[in-house]
Amino acid sequence: MDTNAPVVMISGANRGMGAVFAETLHAAGWRISLGCRTAPASPPDDDHCRVFHYDALDDDSGRAWVESTISAFGRIDAVVNNAGILSRSSVLEAGGDEFDRIMAVNAKAPMLLTQHAWPYLIEAPQGKVVTITSLSGKRVKSAASGLYAMSKFAAQAFVHGLRHCSADTRVRATAICPGPVATDMAIEGGLDGDHITRPEEVARVVRLILELPPSAAIAEVPIHWEVESTV
Repeated sequence: MDTNAPVVMISGANRGMGAVFAETLHAAGWRISLGCRTAPASPPDDDHCRVFHYDALDDDSGRAWVESTISAFGRIDAVVNNAGILSRSSVLEAGGDEFDRIMAVNAKAPMLLTQHAWPYLIEAPQGKVVTITSLSGKRVKSAASGLYAMSKFAAQAFVHGLRHCSADTRVRATAICPGPVATDMAIEGGLDGDHITRPEEVARVVRLILELPPSAAIAEVPIHWEVESTV
């Protein structure tokens, strides 16, 4: 194992964008700690990859994942908050339980996981926290995206709050804000996977952010396959 290689924790890494982030960063020489509710189908099989249980609704699992990452690799250089859930409820249709669940996964969990990793991030040469929010964290496009957008607006606020907290450190925080991405979830929802943003394209942006020095901090990166006047 190359003990000088940087270490990144990626939540929701068993499928979709998270799995592609893991593949991209592993190929680029990062050591990857994958946090998943269910095991990925084919994670990299070498000393630079470890898979751990992580449930965004269970804060104890986040704390244990951080501790296991340190035990396995001895350091944490970056956290990619990728785990999230979708809702198609309007703000008039959503019930309290649905609200609590989506806010817990999309906004609360990234905050708590980052808190657990923070002591190690500030020890890193250039710590990074990348949170996959959404264009729905920047605008509400339809009634059916209302509840989801509330959770993603909260996630955006978390990123900007963290930027202020980290101003006197070498840690930098960034929100990646993609529109629909060609994952199984999007295609099953009826989108044409041949024309929308690919997970590999988002992964290239994530890698760029993680490898930039602290002197090149980027707050937000909106990503879309078409022009929106509000982005």
